Amino acid sequence: MVETRWHFHEQLAELESIIMRMGLAAHELFGRALEVVVSGNEADADEVIAGDDEIDAFYMEIERGIVVVFATQGPVASDLRFLATLLHINLHLERIADMGVNIAKIVKAAHGLPPNPRVLATLQEMGGIALGMLTVAMDAFARRDVAVARSLPAMDDPLDDLNRGMLAEVLMESHGRPMLEWGIHMHVVSRQIERVGDHAVDIGEQVAYLVTGVFQEFTDASHPEVEASARLGDTIGLGGNGLGTEGGEG
Repeated sequence: MVETRWHFHEQLAELESIIMRMGLAAHELFGRALEVVVSGNEADADEVIAGDDEIDAFYMEIERGIVVVFATQGPVASDLRFLATLLHINLHLERIADMGVNIAKIVKAAHGLPPNPRVLATLQEMGGIALGMLTVAMDAFARRDVAVARSLPAMDDPLDDLNRGMLAEVLMESHGRPMLEWGIHMHVVSRQIERVGDHAVDIGEQVAYLVTGVFQEFTDASHPEVEASARLGDTIGLGGNGLGTEGGEG
């Protein structure tokens, strides 16, 4: 029995090690996507898109590992909370990688259009916040630190503000239709970055659940008014370019 429990905890430790590696890989992939926004390099965008395969492999490995534990070990109480937390964090990290892929695809769609330095600077600021939040969220998980996890909503507030202001910035800073079209693409990029912040907050909520045994949302991370504004492309006649949506995940 002692040997069985030792093997069980070894399995849990291995799953945690995998999720931490997945967190680093998702962070790197999303960071590279942000660099592509600035460079506009299509080859680099293709590399980001191809890089999602690594994240998907992590996702499947963690999911399979959790199924094996459930099937062979019969986990209870805190072990069940840990496995549930892993399932949720696994999904959020996979979605963050999807946001990076979406950004790379948007950059390819906007290739050849004139960029606006001020909008790019705002996107870089947003990206820095989002990456920082992901680091904090995964650190909170590694340390089982609820206080650190609860710091995430405050980090998310400026990210939300910048995202809400992106539409006005695009409209104010665009000089001519080509730059406006590029700006609408970047407005969708802004939404992708903002979503990464939401996923980081959600990971923090899972950390608090893991430690306390009680799940409670830190804040309402949904912003339907932003979703509606993302349809601006249709309103001004750019809908045929596939703009104004968050983009497919997966």
